[in-house]
This record gives sequence, C-alpha cells and structure tokens, in this order.
Amino acid sequence: MMKKINHKLGIVSAVAMIAGASALAGGTYSYLTDYDNVNNEFTVGKVDIELDEPDWKPEENKNIVPTQEIKKDPQIKNTGKNTAYVYLDVSIPVQKLVTADAAGNRQKETDTELFSFTSDKDWTEMESFTNEGYKTYRYCYNKILNPGETSAALFKTMTFANVVEGQIDGQSINVPVKAYAIQTVNTSDGSSDVPTDAKAAFEKYYNQNKGQKGAASGRDAG
Repeated sequence: MMKKINHKLGIVSAVAMIAGASALAGGTYSYLTDYDNVNNEFTVGKVDIELDEPDWKPEENKNIVPTQEIKKDPQIKNTGKNTAYVYLDVSIPVQKLVTADAAGNRQKETDTELFSFTSDKDWTEMESFTNEGYKTYRYCYNKILNPGETSAALFKTMTFANVVEGQIDGQSINVPVKAYAIQTVNTSDGSSDVPTDAKAAFEKYYNQNKGQKGAASGRDAG
C-alpha cells in the first residue's frame, strides 16, 4: 500500500509541473485523483454457560436420614463463543442443632452445617462466608473452559449431618448452587497460574456487578 501511495504522489507532482507549463501557455489541465476506504466489521463475542447436575434425582431425596450420602454433581458447560474462567458457589444451610459423633455420643448444641462434601482436585476454594443462615463456599475451576467444554463436577456426593432426631423432621432443606463465567481476555492480572488469574478476574466481576442482576453472593453481608 505504501508503494502505491508514493507512486501516486509522484504522478501528481509530475502532472502539477506539466499543468503549470500549460497554464503559462494559456491551456487547460486536470488533476489525477484517487480515494479509498476500509470498513472493519467486528463481531462481539458471548460468554454463556449452563449449570447441570446430571446425577441429581430429586425424587430420591424426599426422605433423607442422618449420615445419608446423596448424589449431587454440579458442573458447568461453556455454551458461549469465548474462553472463560468459571466458578461455583455452594451454599450449605446452617442451623443450631444437636448432633451425634461417629460413636453415637450426643454433642453440645451448636451451629451445624447440614451437609458436607469433598471438592474435586480440579477446583480451588477461593473463599467462604456466612450469610443469612447459609455457609457459602466459592470455588474457581483450575482450567480455562473453552467453548463446548464441560468442567469436572465440583463434587460427586454430599453427606447429610448426623442430626439427632426430632429437631428438623419433615423440614424441606435447600442447597443453592450458583455458577458464574467471566471472559479470560483482559480480565486477569496476567499470571501463569489459572486459579490466581481467575480470582483476580472474579474480584473485578464482583465489584462491577454489585446490586445488579447476576451479582455474586454478598460476602459483605456475612
């Protein structure tokens, strides 16, 4: 392109000289001209995810008993167009209850998380906080999730606490799970460690979306 532009400038200069001579001779002349333009079309990307629990069967968990192991396997699929950091919040209900230890001995009444789980090695716990009767655990996935990929499940099962009977019999219990996704481009601090970058990106997401639809669970109120 530079060669073309310089070439045209050279022609214009030469023509100008000839045109000047023609003007002195009383003749007419014209200029050589040209123009060009470029239209740049951009397509905006999209971050989109699906939260799924393929092993969760609600009909099998209507009459759970103390220490029961329950199938529950939250995982995230990237259904968007961009690579993403992904996150899961799991909120465990907390109540003041009497429990029993493994030998059946009654324990002193205390704030008790009704369920426990062991996280998969592909997830990193970023933080935990208590808010409005729930203990929320926040995790980031240790890998960047590409479009079309599905993460490993955060865990495969949860175990109901060894609650002494008569305290919450017949009560419906909810375990909210919330998923987030954040674009990887221009959101991290540029380290070579995915969990570190994911945490930095999440802080920006958290600050940007306070009070908005899709805002992260509020650790500030804990």
